[in-house]
Amino acid sequence: MAADEATPGGEGRARIGVDVGGTFTDIVLALPDGRLVLNKTTTTPSDPGDGVLAGIDAVLAEAGTAPGAVAEIVHGTTVASNTILQKVGARTGLLTTRGFRDVLEIGRIRTPGMFDLAWKKPEPLVPRRWRLEAVGRIAADGTVVTALDEAGVRAAAARFRAEGVEAVAVCFINSYANADHERRAAEILREEAPEILVTASFEVLPEIKEYERTSTAVVNAYILPAMRGYLSRLGARLAERGITAPVQVMASNGGMVGIATAGAKPVFAVGSGPAGGVTGAARIGATLALRDIIVFDMGGTTAKASIIEGGRPSLVTEYEFRDGISSPSRFIKGAGYMLKVPAIDIAEVGSGGGSIARIDAGGLLVVGPESAGGDPGPACYARGNMRPTVTDANMALGLLNPTALAGGSLRVDPALALAAIERAVARPLGIDAIEAAHGIRQVANVSMARAIRAVTVERGRDPRDMVLMAFGGGGPLHAVDVARLLEIRRVLVSPVSGVFSAAGMLSAEAEHSFVRALLTPLDAVPVPQIAAVLAELAADGRRALASEGYGDDDATLRFAADLRYLGQSSELTVPMPAAFDDAAFDDHGRARLREAFHALYAETFGYRADEPVELVNLRLTAVGTARDRLDFGRLALDARAMAGERGSRLVSFVRGAPPVAARLVPRAAVADAPVAGPAIIESYDTTIVVPPGCTARAADAGCIAIDLDTPDA
Repeated sequence: MAADEATPGGEGRARIGVDVGGTFTDIVLALPDGRLVLNKTTTTPSDPGDGVLAGIDAVLAEAGTAPGAVAEIVHGTTVASNTILQKVGARTGLLTTRGFRDVLEIGRIRTPGMFDLAWKKPEPLVPRRWRLEAVGRIAADGTVVTALDEAGVRAAAARFRAEGVEAVAVCFINSYANADHERRAAEILREEAPEILVTASFEVLPEIKEYERTSTAVVNAYILPAMRGYLSRLGARLAERGITAPVQVMASNGGMVGIATAGAKPVFAVGSGPAGGVTGAARIGATLALRDIIVFDMGGTTAKASIIEGGRPSLVTEYEFRDGISSPSRFIKGAGYMLKVPAIDIAEVGSGGGSIARIDAGGLLVVGPESAGGDPGPACYARGNMRPTVTDANMALGLLNPTALAGGSLRVDPALALAAIERAVARPLGIDAIEAAHGIRQVANVSMARAIRAVTVERGRDPRDMVLMAFGGGGPLHAVDVARLLEIRRVLVSPVSGVFSAAGMLSAEAEHSFVRALLTPLDAVPVPQIAAVLAELAADGRRALASEGYGDDDATLRFAADLRYLGQSSELTVPMPAAFDDAAFDDHGRARLREAFHALYAETFGYRADEPVELVNLRLTAVGTARDRLDFGRLALDARAMAGERGSRLVSFVRGAPPVAARLVPRAAVADAPVAGPAIIESYDTTIVVPPGCTARAADAGCIAIDLDTPDA
């Protein structure tokens, strides 16, 4: 079997989900009988593959499964995102149309905050000396104005080679309308400098908007060697162990793509890891008949929030990757590196279990975004870190097991947590360590609530009308307090919460995205032209799925259109009704599409305009459904994953109030009877906090539902 080929029709296959986080690498082995075998191992930043292979070895050994029995690995990786964050990507060049050398510098000419005087614009990933210009021009209608100067392109190739450039992005003006010049330039570069990896913008993003297209192509080129190298090394090391199964990579849109696609277009996998959890949450929502869900994922380094509406994750067609709160908000622009690719609408903040608490120069308590990671980790890990983290605050308050975490595999020392809090926070503020621990937890909770508001209130959605689904190692620890801040009435804790993103990847479908630019008034474009473009997209989608082993019976085509009011510069993506899945389109369909845009615009911005509507792009998501994807309705967890201590422990739930005895309950015991708070529910991969006044009950699909004591409940 080819490395990029899947076997979607195979029955009874063992599959592995891998999620590399900032602190832990999570591994889930799904066996043919529905059993899941879990492992959490410390992430190895120098080479993430070390942690991945250690975790895979552990689950195979525990299950007694031979390496050759593994039929597929679905991998969520932070290689692409960390390459950008750490600025360790390739020496990247840019070849662009004469006069457009400084597009990356100009950007959108916006700042993310009007009054943030300390904000600094991100440095372009391509230094100006490596941004070269080519003579040649194509008009907006696709006609050639000036022929491409091929000699100039060859000279640029020589310059790149002389400068030691490792990757080059090619982005010419109006290549979305006619890619001939860009295609030829890429061919020349590959001929003249075969050692340089080339990304042509029409191969990644054949859309209007010069800055967005240039930035996306540059990011792809910048991370291309790192991603391709990592996946190649991982595949070779798996083969050495006897695992020859294809590796599928999670994409930012919640689908999975073959390793060859991820190695050629890594920009589609920058948001790889978090997408797995949202995909899994959508699958659970379908099982429980919940169509509107807030997804809350708190790991060791960051916390993420997203929403599921109408049973599907909320998607965007662009987002900015940056430090701090990373959000694809339509209202905050200019703070990071623009990626105009389909992605789940996820807001991310630097508030994870390992986020470090400190007192800033103004005397205020700050939590994150700096993280202690998995090594050395929080102070209570006794690995040399002396600074307090959110995990240390939870340990000091009694919310975490004071002896060991991760099913007993990670020894901890609460005295070290208290000492770190006392030294770095309590003493400078003139308060005791327990009060300081409450402050650390509260600051983290407010930051995480901010992320949820970014994907709900800022999108015109009311979080009070939705259920909060919590997972990640820290999500169930903080979920109830975060829900109270937002007046949410019910929390749903996912099964295998601490490794849920890895499990969610095993429930994903193969997805490939395609786009065609049209840019014409909706009422003016001929119906046959729209139908023809839809048919071309359908052919591309079926061809991509067929290359990965998906036949027509396993394929679903989802069409959408990017629309805006005439004269606007931004658009909304409007799903086309299911009736268009056969690429048919008529005047009635055009009217329905126009009305759907008006409705979505009003829902998003609070009003609708009596203005002509412009069609910008037609989109297709081609979905391949694997028949053996993980079914959360038939999970079978081993006893170790559901085990926990019994008895009681003193826990400080409220600042200024004395600690109270909280009942300790293994997660498996919740199935026998509801658990009234105050209680701590333990399992191998996470801890669930049930404060006083709340009640936890077993729910379907392995979930635990917690009803809150909100005033309106």
